[in-house]
Amino acid sequence: MSSGLYSTNKGDFEKTLDYKKVKPYGDTLNDGKVQLSFTLPLPCGPEATEAAKQLIKKMGLDNPMVVYYKELTPGFTFFNCYGSSTHTIDYTTIFVPKVETDVMDMHQTDEFIKTNIGRELVVIGASTGTDAHTVGIDAIMNMKGFAGHYGLERYEMIRAYNLGSQVLNENFIAKAIELKADALLVSQTVTQKDVHIKNLVELVEMMEAEGLRDKVILVCGGPRITHELAKELGYDAGFGINTYADDVASFVAQEYVRRGLKR
Repeated sequence: MSSGLYSTNKGDFEKTLDYKKVKPYGDTLNDGKVQLSFTLPLPCGPEATEAAKQLIKKMGLDNPMVVYYKELTPGFTFFNCYGSSTHTIDYTTIFVPKVETDVMDMHQTDEFIKTNIGRELVVIGASTGTDAHTVGIDAIMNMKGFAGHYGLERYEMIRAYNLGSQVLNENFIAKAIELKADALLVSQTVTQKDVHIKNLVELVEMMEAEGLRDKVILVCGGPRITHELAKELGYDAGFGINTYADDVASFVAQEYVRRGLKR
């Protein structure tokens, strides 16, 4: 990969990928094919279809094709379209901050905690603020977990408390003090108008005011959460899509040892 080129031979057909000029892939390498859908506030008809094609061109896509369109309601038309990207990405220059930890399964994490900490870790999770969605926090906390990954309630060496949804930050902190929490997990699904940012920042500020921030591992997660964002907001780690209880438990256990935390 250091040369930026990757080749495979399939009979007489050779495909070459240049990591410095990556384009979307559709039917053949480097064809730039992109599928997109959108709604225009226009009445359904040929004029609206032409408007969709012109918009696709302004997005930097050649050969725009409208393959499906339908009136949603008078004055609004939905489109499914194709186009070919004229732009490329230099993949070799991309750096994405991410959680640097060795991901262990449940049994490995339990053994790690037994060996390196010697007691159960107390972990409290909640969807805080006005967020009423519990799918994310349930996937991490509940015993059955999600997609074959057991939740923290099933871990032998983690005492997990799932407080559910719409938990006020002050109540979350009060529970952490009561239970002598080692880690707090915050799930944020509702993100309209960046309401999650305000809520996440408020929690950090309240914990700092209580003198708790440096004594507890603080983690947030959700579909629009990245590790980079979490760190910027004052959290120890952030977990987005395609992460599971294994990822969170591994980080919490290893971070506890790394920081030399003590109850």
